[in-house]
Amino acid sequence: MRLFFIILSQFFSGSIWFAGNVAYMDQGFLLSAVQVGFIFGTLIFAFFNLSDRFSPALVFFLSAIIGALSNFSGIFLGEDKLLLLVSRTLCGVSLAGIYPVGMKIAASWYPQTVSRALGWLVGALVLASGLPYLIKAFSWQGNINFILQATSVLCLAGGGIQFFLVGDGPHLPRGSKFNADVIREIFQNPGFRSASFGYFGHMWELYAVFAYIPLLLKTIVTNNVELWTFGFFASGFFGCVVGGIIALKLGSRFIAMVALFISGTICLISPVLSCLPQGLSLFIILLWGAMVVADSPQFSSLNTRFAPSAYVGSALTIVTCIGFLITIVTIEMLNLWINRFGIQTAFLPLIFGPIFGWLSLKKYPCRQAEK
Repeated sequence: MRLFFIILSQFFSGSIWFAGNVAYMDQGFLLSAVQVGFIFGTLIFAFFNLSDRFSPALVFFLSAIIGALSNFSGIFLGEDKLLLLVSRTLCGVSLAGIYPVGMKIAASWYPQTVSRALGWLVGALVLASGLPYLIKAFSWQGNINFILQATSVLCLAGGGIQFFLVGDGPHLPRGSKFNADVIREIFQNPGFRSASFGYFGHMWELYAVFAYIPLLLKTIVTNNVELWTFGFFASGFFGCVVGGIIALKLGSRFIAMVALFISGTICLISPVLSCLPQGLSLFIILLWGAMVVADSPQFSSLNTRFAPSAYVGSALTIVTCIGFLITIVTIEMLNLWINRFGIQTAFLPLIFGPIFGWLSLKKYPCRQAEK
């Protein structure tokens, strides 16, 4: 039952991530602001060691309050892009106290099955990212306020569930104090370097696909685009969950490599998706939704496993920040590509991420270290 509450809190609180994009239909600009805020937030949380100095459940709760207020403020800022940018950036900062801290809480309750727990948790966050599209599909009526109101209330509810119904687990992992000087040392570890570079390749693709998949779906379906977009994210939820369960038997590295191979293949064939029979195109897109993110919790598991024990906190912070910096590059790159060439070929440049990630995992045999 406790795992259910952990998943539900992450699902509710993570719903603010894409709320601004859906409400204002500015896919690149607003998502990049959230990504920047998440990077700064991650660095702040790590530098001050907040989730070690204070209860992680309390940090999650307070972050959810800040995120809900920042998200809600968008109702009054739609005409002012600068202030809207600030509000979305603050949402990103708050998410740094929701997503990573939520994973830490999950690990504190389920240390022996962390890959499965993270599969559920990251899956919940992916599903939450698609929730604003579902809200829009059923309750749009030309009113952006409802999307921001609903996701803000859910974010608050998620924080309350985490604090009052879950709390800190008995196996709470202690993170190390942030130390940027250890960058060279941690990347000298072949296993950590392999997992980290694989993660970077994964992030090159992930959020750019998340941001612009609705535009691709518009070339395939004429109605219910928001519902199909939510279906894409829902597939990601199942991909994370099933991948986490299989990883207990076959290992996180295997799941990550399979997911990178399949998502990269779909990137390669993406220009022809709108030319295929509609049913086949939609099946491939839903498969893409599952595979593009199924490796995400497994990279978190691998990075934790291979990070030097004395520098786990710093190592994960550095890797996460680099990964999200990469997402800003690809989100803005695709925005320029779409404006110049259209959506049909826009995902082709993303193929380099899965290729790089797959080769990085292939280069160093991590199987033995996983056991």
